[in-house]
Amino acid sequence: MRKLTSLILLVDLLLAALALVIGHLLRFEGACNLAVITGPSGTRLLIFALFAVFSAYFCEMYRWEKSLGRLDLAARTAVSILMAFFVLSAVYYIIPAAMVGRGVLSFSLLVFGAMQFFAHLGFLALMQLPALARRVLVIGVGPLAATVERVLTENPGRQAFIGFVQPTTEKCTVDEKRIVGDVEEVVELVERERADLLVVALTERRGGLPVRELLRCKLNGVEIIDALSFYEEMTGKLLIENIQPSWFLYSDGFRITPFLRFYKRGFDLLLSLFGILLVLPLWPVVALLVKFDSPGPIFFRQTRVGEREKNFTVYKFRTMRQDAEKETGAVWATQDDPRVTKIGKLLRKSRIDELPQLYNVLKGDMSFVGPRPERPEFVDRLNQKIPYYSKRHFMKPGVTGWAQVCYPYGASDEDALEKLRYDLYYIKNYSLLLDFLIILETVKVVAFGRGGR
Repeated sequence: MRKLTSLILLVDLLLAALALVIGHLLRFEGACNLAVITGPSGTRLLIFALFAVFSAYFCEMYRWEKSLGRLDLAARTAVSILMAFFVLSAVYYIIPAAMVGRGVLSFSLLVFGAMQFFAHLGFLALMQLPALARRVLVIGVGPLAATVERVLTENPGRQAFIGFVQPTTEKCTVDEKRIVGDVEEVVELVERERADLLVVALTERRGGLPVRELLRCKLNGVEIIDALSFYEEMTGKLLIENIQPSWFLYSDGFRITPFLRFYKRGFDLLLSLFGILLVLPLWPVVALLVKFDSPGPIFFRQTRVGEREKNFTVYKFRTMRQDAEKETGAVWATQDDPRVTKIGKLLRKSRIDELPQLYNVLKGDMSFVGPRPERPEFVDRLNQKIPYYSKRHFMKPGVTGWAQVCYPYGASDEDALEKLRYDLYYIKNYSLLLDFLIILETVKVVAFGRGGR
């Protein structure tokens, strides 16, 4: 699914560049001056394409739900083009040399919107064609195989679930009607069912896999992948319950080198300084609102667990009444929590209460992107209940993170487990590009008010 999204992003960038050329031709009735269109070193073309696609990304043009129809797609396209017009107008005001002209901008965005709508409509139609779907056979009939089936049905994409292959050493817990054959005849099953992918989903592999037959399938062009990697690829998180310690050793990722730490720290310093300077005029206003809303300090200080399980003090604007946990002790915030003040509800929903954490980033206690910092009381309990929970502390906690943008606010041990899946995926696959993607997603989360309590 992510590869398809990357392809569509590339197509949209090319369509945006073509739309600018067509818009120029329409505005000047067929006259074409390539130097005027591209600008110095292609600046005009690049800025137009990047911000047009950024607006499309912000307006969920690359989120592919099963229920997405033509009207929804048309609405998203219209909002995206309108947003691109205002964003590009602001950019042209700041960078006059990049300006393409108001008439050219309007024509180009209308052309881009039309081409993008029909291109995405075509992609949606292609995704629904059974002939183009990747046909998946699952080797296994136990709980792990059932999880793979659930992931295939819950995540829209170019995969078609064919059925289960029965191994000799595993007890069946799936629907027997979905079993297409035994593992000894896997070569014949692959040919008969025209399978493109074999997912090995055995709880116990020793003695249950016909290695010679599987190798023959692979040499015939069939992709073979284990259930843990397939789950990670489909969902963007890790299936923690089925991970063995050796998996961490032999899997790709989980290598946070000194060089990665160095450029991540540089990235944090730049973003935190820029963020503090950007929002500094807002701080006195928020401080006055907090002060007049309820008695107590403006800032809230609390001990959190940081990198390598070292405690630090996190700073936020206070959103709860003073001594909110005097009677209950340490508890998670709940939906419509009565301890939250009136101004606190607004600050939490907009995430403004977390702005002082930029100081934590500047100090080095936190990173801009990373796992959410939890309280020592919760960490002690979760370390005992959830496998590999302590592994999330091998990176600095973040103001935002993969779990925060993919999963709503957690208020239970079950939520903590689900968020850990995303945190470990982030640590395993860390890159500067992933950080940038999370920051873009965070902007959308804040703009649409998702997940705050």
